[in-house]
Amino acid sequence: MPAPAPTLCSRLRWLPLCLLASLALQGCAVVAVADAAITVVATGVKVTAKAVGAVADAVIPDGDDKPKD
Repeated sequence: MPAPAPTLCSRLRWLPLCLLASLALQGCAVVAVADAAITVVATGVKVTAKAVGAVADAVIPDGDDKPKD
């Protein structure tokens, strides 16, 4: 004998749980995307700062060519 078909009431019982889970998962996705964007920007700033520092070190004399007494 086959199992009885689920009623509308038993199907609607899962609706709040599914809605809550979908909202929670969207929040995780937003946090993950924001974290990735911040990491990319921070890495770009770090690389740019190192490049500017290297150029400044090459252009600005540091005064080490004088003979020491």
